[in-house]
Amino acid sequence: MRTVIVYVHGLWLSGGEALWLRRRLAQDLDADARAFSYPSVAADATTNARALAKFLTAIRADTLHLVGHSLGGLVILRALEEDAEARARLPPGRIVLLGSPLRGSRTARNLARLPLGKKIMGASVDEELLVAHERRWNRSRDLGVIAGDLGFGLGRLVGTLGGASDGTVLVEETQLDGATDRVVLRVSHTGMLFSAAVAKQAAAFLRTGQFERSR
Repeated sequence: MRTVIVYVHGLWLSGGEALWLRRRLAQDLDADARAFSYPSVAADATTNARALAKFLTAIRADTLHLVGHSLGGLVILRALEEDAEARARLPPGRIVLLGSPLRGSRTARNLARLPLGKKIMGASVDEELLVAHERRWNRSRDLGVIAGDLGFGLGRLVGTLGGASDGTVLVEETQLDGATDRVVLRVSHTGMLFSAAVAKQAAAFLRTGQFERSR
């Protein structure tokens, strides 16, 4: 039985930043963990979602898990929400979203007010981050959300966030109606990619469909 985990990166990144996380997940789940890289600034959200759907349907596996960090989580959701044919062709598996601004991003709105702010964030941001979304997951796959509440990150440099956050994304912005499970950990937005606790919880959810709870 072949298990593949696909990691989808966030804004301004490439996937290489999550090498440690991918290796940890591959080891814990006896899986092949690979990254999907996309032009997060140059291309719009629809183009990136379609590219991800095409990438996923070419994978041969018995189980296919998806892990998205920040904007990468939105690319995953959009790919599965909009491409019913691709969704139906994929092997079974679960999804974990890490610090994804599922209800829009106050940090992105603050940055967009600065000179060249919109330009450096790119086309995807207009569609996904600058407006508040009311998404609901359709439960076609188990989906878990990991949020961070260690407030060190870009968001503090471009304006007030006004609530618990991982330094870039507010905890409340990571909420998704219909999600299977959700956990908040003491990690920052970038730090979650290097956190043993995040890797452990992500592996637990991909394996069982639930995060581990302290007894």
